Amino acid sequence: MKKITLSHGSGGRLMHELIKGLFVKNLNNPFLNKLGDSALIHAKNKDFAYTTDSFVISPIFFPGGDIGKLAVCGTVNDLCVSGAKPMYLSCGMIVEEGFDYSDLERITLSIKDACKKAGVYVVAGDFKVVEKGAADKIFINTSGIGELYDNARISSSHIRPGDKVIISGTIGDHGAAVLIAREELKFKSKIHSDCAPLNGLISSIISKDIKFMRDPTRGGLATTLNEIVQEVGYNIGIDEKSLPVRESVRVLCEILGLEPLYMANEGKVVLVVSAKPASRILSRIKRHALGRGARIIGEIEREKGKKVYLKTRIGGSRILDMLTGEQFPRIC
Repeated sequence: MKKITLSHGSGGRLMHELIKGLFVKNLNNPFLNKLGDSALIHAKNKDFAYTTDSFVISPIFFPGGDIGKLAVCGTVNDLCVSGAKPMYLSCGMIVEEGFDYSDLERITLSIKDACKKAGVYVVAGDFKVVEKGAADKIFINTSGIGELYDNARISSSHIRPGDKVIISGTIGDHGAAVLIAREELKFKSKIHSDCAPLNGLISSIISKDIKFMRDPTRGGLATTLNEIVQEVGYNIGIDEKSLPVRESVRVLCEILGLEPLYMANEGKVVLVVSAKPASRILSRIKRHALGRGARIIGEIEREKGKKVYLKTRIGGSRILDMLTGEQFPRIC
């Protein structure tokens, strides 16, 4: 009999196959079938985005954030990249018996601070306690709703050859920070998670020239780019020299044999934009504190092969496939 493995939750190929082969197949409806970061809903002459996410990260506290901040930012960002202004959240917690009250209070205050920075409210919630050993400390589920911006036209169906691909900053920071905290690695350089709400950045740049956005969380940038090519059919070519990676993250990955392109991010956005205004959009992104490291990293190619190609530093080319296993679990 088939068994669920950690790889089914990695954000990579096995998870995509599970979602399509089990959930979409049996829960089939026009809203779910689009498999966007949020479901788009029309009500009373307005368009809304609705999303939900669960957070099971280990450890629950890490450099740059904690499970509470992560829960708010993750849900806010899923709404943002759908072209919506985040408004209201729900928050459900499942806590293991014996969990420290002081840690629960710390997480709650972190949620409060993250909501304040993002300009959203927690308007509904739920709290459950399970027996010791039935959960790992604390799990959080957050759902969110936001109203679509009038000038947002976010859809992979708008993507055409020649469009440019932009990343808003350095990749792999969150995955590296969590890995160091989990394994208690003695690493000289301080690496902090990039966990942050993106609505301030995205609201400052949203326009009809932005065709598609996605936050590269589980599976990292490479998996996100593969998701895009599967949706549009065209190939994507990116340049390794253009990829922004902190030196500390690069060194850590070299030591451990990891690839920054597959490491999780929690405060970055991938954009596909029209070619002509790409430089202007990049300049606007760089004006925001969360976009100072933004770069154009590649473009949509004319060939229809559903492949992502990386032009290497030495002038070669290799295929970047979707993450197939679990680089490391429980990253969000």
